[in-house]
Amino acid sequence: MREPGPGLDDPAHAAYAWGRFRAIMAWMVLAAATCSAAAIVALAWVQGPLALVTMLAVLGGVGGSVVMAGALMGLVFLSSGTGHDENVDRFDD
Repeated sequence: MREPGPGLDDPAHAAYAWGRFRAIMAWMVLAAATCSAAAIVALAWVQGPLALVTMLAVLGGVGGSVVMAGALMGLVFLSSGTGHDENVDRFDD
């Protein structure tokens, strides 16, 4: 088994890892905005004019779900990319 890397203890490595996480989140916010806008347009096309509360609910539901999925996947990539997973495996041996 290989020795784990510096992880987030090294400031330069941590800055790179968190920068990558922020980049993933920026793309996911853009994807959430696109999906939310598409859902609002589709609902307006099917149902007619939508109330502001309906648009906010769609924005919160669709956008919130996409951003939450991106945040959780980003944290999985952060954990794996910084060696935290290998540190846990080391304790099992």
